[in-house]
Amino acid sequence: MLAPLLIALTLSVPNPHPICQPEPKDPPAREAVWDAQIARLPALSRSLPARPDNVLFMPVDGARVSEIANTWGAPRGGGLIHAGQDIFAKRSTRVRSATAGLIWMIGKSVRGGTWVYVLGAGGRRYYYAHLGSVARGLKEGQLVTTSTVLGWVGTTGDAETTPPHLHFALFGRPHADGPCRFPGFDPLPLLRNR
Repeated sequence: MLAPLLIALTLSVPNPHPICQPEPKDPPAREAVWDAQIARLPALSRSLPARPDNVLFMPVDGARVSEIANTWGAPRGGGLIHAGQDIFAKRSTRVRSATAGLIWMIGKSVRGGTWVYVLGAGGRRYYYAHLGSVARGLKEGQLVTTSTVLGWVGTTGDAETTPPHLHFALFGRPHADGPCRFPGFDPLPLLRNR
């Protein structure tokens, strides 16, 4: 009886040791926006199930989990560590939400390019970066399912010199008493083919 319980616990906790990536400092006005958005997370999370998902569906149409080259924790330029998984596909391949939840934020940044954050069960945040574009009509606060198209694979942000891909990341709840607003966990163990 203990084996099924251990398997279930293993699936629900992606990796007990998160990566806490140094964040680039934005101008004060932009930092205030991030702080306000993060402050909204507890209230938004109450509208979603308390238990985190233990299965995530492949977000890139046609991609297979077995095709992902595991780059979790790989060194990146500037002293960074890869805190996600890159899913390569043809430019403009559809990207769907890997889980049910709601759109927390839509934006652009130097590193991530065009991106979407989905807030899922248990307060987890799912990051879809380097999108060529965001799906028309997608808006913050919108409920999503695993069928919802978020955008299309691209090379925006610091992916301009790489083949088209989706950078897919899973972030846990922000550390209230620590420096890590985005504790990253490896999403690969939870990913399943559609």
